[in-house]
Amino acid sequence: MIKTFVLDTYVLLHDPTSLVSLEDNHVVVPMPVIEELDKFKSRHDELGRNSREVIRRIDALRLRGSLREGVSLDNAARGKEAGTLRILTAGRGGIAEADLAGLDLSLPDNRILRLAYELHRQGEHVIFVSKDINIRVKGDALGLQVMDYEKDQVNYDELYSGYREMKVAGTVIDEFYRASTLPLPEAKLYPNEFVLLVDEDNPKHTALARAESEAMVKHLCGRFDKAWNIAPRSKEQRMAMDLLLDPAVELVTLVGKAGTGKTLIAIAAGLEAVLHMKRYEKILVSRPIVPLGKDLGYLPGDKDEKLGHWMQPIFDNLDYLMHAKKKGSQSARQEVDDLMKEDKLELEALTYIRGRSIPRQYLIVDEAQNLTPHEIKTIISRAGEATKVVLTGDPHQIDNPYLDSDSNGLIYAVERLKRLPLHGHVTLRKSERSPLAAAAAEYL
Repeated sequence: MIKTFVLDTYVLLHDPTSLVSLEDNHVVVPMPVIEELDKFKSRHDELGRNSREVIRRIDALRLRGSLREGVSLDNAARGKEAGTLRILTAGRGGIAEADLAGLDLSLPDNRILRLAYELHRQGEHVIFVSKDINIRVKGDALGLQVMDYEKDQVNYDELYSGYREMKVAGTVIDEFYRASTLPLPEAKLYPNEFVLLVDEDNPKHTALARAESEAMVKHLCGRFDKAWNIAPRSKEQRMAMDLLLDPAVELVTLVGKAGTGKTLIAIAAGLEAVLHMKRYEKILVSRPIVPLGKDLGYLPGDKDEKLGHWMQPIFDNLDYLMHAKKKGSQSARQEVDDLMKEDKLELEALTYIRGRSIPRQYLIVDEAQNLTPHEIKTIISRAGEATKVVLTGDPHQIDNPYLDSDSNGLIYAVERLKRLPLHGHVTLRKSERSPLAAAAAEYL
């Protein structure tokens, strides 16, 4: 049976291609959604760009016929027919106002629900698609079939961790240490996946290896076990450092709870690679401008002064690393300022990264869980020749109201890129910041 998918505003703002992603089905965009898109189109952020793209797509489809009657979409695939798009208004008749008692129809969301309900009462197989949990609840209360927009979603609970544990005989581990490689013909490893070999008779007898192919692992190279005088405190940090310092791995994703050391070891590896190994020209650190709690609004000062408030967590990590490496009487903060003056370190808001080409740099994007899949694609596509990209984030701490642990761009990148040799990933689980931070991450 052909389905009628009624889309709300934030589905289109989340993914402008959602109009054509449903294949041989009817897509309905209610008129209140068009009105909402019009309000977003003047914004200079990702929502504004997506709004303008959706409007342009719909305007191009308008040339094919009547949007009210339905126009064909360019999404025919695998022997299926193309879907159709309709732009409809609510109040088409056929339902009693009592059926919608309790809904304030002056609100755009409720007018969208009204249209979906009318189509349902007229016999169409309606599925109401929304990124807004509250609207889905109200739609269900009206008897509608509702769903989240699931394209680009990944089940976080089943996310690729970047490593696995294998129990083997103790003699196998001993032989591995002697030979530095070990065939695992049945393993079917992902590129750059790590394997913790554990003695089946003595759990403390272990070895840490990294995939050389889907059936072969090699011992971790000893030259990647320290960065900027910082040594890893857990096996996951050791794995992460191996990826961060390996120039063959062009994209590294690090996922973990607060205090697991994601940002710290990423910056430490960047300093090591730029200042000691001389592999890159400079470190570029960026993070999305998404506030925790209520926004402070206007901040005084020039761009660098405004940016300083958002980049304070990066400065905290840099200060710590400079103290760890400190020599002489120069303060840690002065060393950071000197690196920025020498153009060896740059802090930039993601707002300004679109359109750039970034060659020969060590690019770190912190708090990447607050980015959409499209934004992650935009950032990675900025990488020029000989640039390394590092994405870090905690999917449990998302401040973007339109994303969750299953739909953010960070875990989307982890899952989609895990089969590529140029990508490596580690999920860090143990908090190393302090016992208090570990307790907060575990119990709160």
